[in-house]
Order: sequence, then C-alpha cells, then structure tokens
Amino acid sequence: MRVSEEYERRVAAGELTADDAQRAVLWEFDRIAEELARPVKRGWFSKAPDPIKGLYLWGGVGRGKSMVMDLFVELLDVPARRVHFHAFMQEIHAAMHEARKAGVNDAIAPVAEGVAVKVRLLAFDEMQITDITDAMIVGRLFEKLFEAGVVVVTTSNRVPDDLYKNGLSRELFVPFIELIKERLTVWEMASETDYRQNRLEGEEVYFTPIGSEAREKIASIWDDLAGGSEPLNLSVKGRTVTLPAFRNGVGRVSFYDLCGQPLGAADYLAVAEACRVLILEDIPTLGRSNFNEAKRFVTLIDALYEARVRLIASAAAKPEMLYVEGEGVFEFERTASRLREMQAADWSQQPV
Repeated sequence: MRVSEEYERRVAAGELTADDAQRAVLWEFDRIAEELARPVKRGWFSKAPDPIKGLYLWGGVGRGKSMVMDLFVELLDVPARRVHFHAFMQEIHAAMHEARKAGVNDAIAPVAEGVAVKVRLLAFDEMQITDITDAMIVGRLFEKLFEAGVVVVTTSNRVPDDLYKNGLSRELFVPFIELIKERLTVWEMASETDYRQNRLEGEEVYFTPIGSEAREKIASIWDDLAGGSEPLNLSVKGRTVTLPAFRNGVGRVSFYDLCGQPLGAADYLAVAEACRVLILEDIPTLGRSNFNEAKRFVTLIDALYEARVRLIASAAAKPEMLYVEGEGVFEFERTASRLREMQAADWSQQPV
C-alpha cells in the first residue's frame, strides 16, 4: 500500500488528524518506495541503476515529521532501519574503533560496507551534528553508503545549511552539506500546528507526590508522545550519557539517571540538544544529605530551561518545597521559579 493511501485510511479511521503539510510530502515517500521496489538488474553488460534520491525532511518540532517517516518505514518491504541519528553515530564510532583494532588503515570503508550489506534504506530521526568527531567522518561515511546504493531519509529541525553551524573547522564539513543537497530532496514541513505541544496543552506536567498515580500518568503521557522506546547514548568529551528510553525527540529518565551520576553542564547541554521533551521521574526532596545531586539538578534545569525543552516530571514535593534546608536554599529559589514557569502550557513556545 502507498504511504499516501495508508495516511488517508488512518485519517478516515480517526487514527490521525489530517494535515496539509503532512499530506504534501507523502508523494515523496511514495516515490522512494516505488523506486526501491523496482528490481535491480545485475550483469556484465547491465547499466548501473540511477541512484535513488532520498529525502531530508525538516521543520519545527512537533509537526509530524517522525510520524510520517515511521509510517513510510512501516510499509516498506525492503530491508530498512529506523534509528535516531545520535544512536547511529555512536554505533559507527564503536565499529570504527573495532576496525582499527583489527589493523585496517581506513576504518570508514569496512564500517560503511557492514551497514550497507544489512539495509537498503536508512531512516534517521533528528539529524543534527554537534560533535566535531561526527562532523569529520559523516562526509566520507555517507559517500560510501551512497556508493553502495543505500537510500537515506531523515528528519531534522534544521535546514541543511544550518547543520554544525558555528562548529569547529566547519569548512571541512561543508562538502557533506552539499552531498546532502545533491543526494536528498530537501523538503520543509511548514505546518502551523505543533502536535506534540497540543497533546500536552491543558495537561498536568508536574506530578506530586511520587507514587502509583504519578507513575500511571507519566506512563500514559510517554505512550502518547513516544509510542515506543530505545536507549540513546550520547558521547560527551569521552564520556557516555545514557537516556534509557528515547523516541521521536522525547527522552524518559529517572532523577538518579542524570543527577545521581557524576555529570556536569556539558552532559546536560547534550541532553537538552537531543531532547525536545524530557520526562524526569522520581525527583526526591533535596538538602544536606544529597547536596551534590541537588547541584546537578540545578544545572540540569538551567540547561533545559535555556534550550526551551518541555519538562514533564514527578517529584516528592512541589517546586518550592523540594529544597527547604541546608546550604543552597536561597540559590534554589531560582530553580523552583523556573520549574513553575516551565509548567505553563505554552512555555516552550515563548521567547527566551
């Protein structure tokens, strides 16, 4: 079934809300699916098939980019893989490390070949480049993948020219941008509706006290926003920061996952970069007994606040009562104020 047909079926069934911006891009997915379905002629005198042009789908958060891409992948009958771009690059780095241990001179070539033999299409969620090590290898990696006939579709919050914007040695990255524009159709999904924000409009996003009721409400929000999960590992200055559950730009972690570990501002900035919504569970009361965890929590909230990440949380007390004794009570007042401000329905849409 064509993607456009399945989309209309789900709209008619009340499973999706019709959106003109989403409808407009569906023919691109239909095109790619039809080209992938054509048999590939092989032989000494066969002309090499023309490469299939992929898709770079960009636009604001919550517009349904990941949803339509997931629908496309679901309907494909060729080997395909849908993966968050951060997670894919972590796998590539690990595979290159193993290849170097085996003594190869060019680690990218065998790693790209290993990917290409498994899939015909790669579907990336939220392509973004913030790490210089990623920036330095993606160009040659994607060249090899394209040469092997792998088709790429990806979502992003940024137009290609803004990838790795202001990054170190960005001039070395520019050829990758040109490669993307050459091999992928660049399409802006310019919907006026933020479906992710609308799902939360009028909904409670800060649950207290911690208990079964809070857990059930959090689980319901997670199921609605994410609809599945996979771990996401972020590489930060040689460390790995793990979000145990992640999907479609929504992360779900416990307080201990992020604040009970020896993490700092750079780690929390990476989390804020990866997530548009963060579900943070089981925030305890804070004070002398967990002062270090409290300091990390303050830093985390600052990072989320500055990046306008939507926060959904469960906590032992209301923001003003989380930190009531010990050194740092006065300083925590700003954090409590930000936690209150971040509960507003339209908070993430407000200018900083």
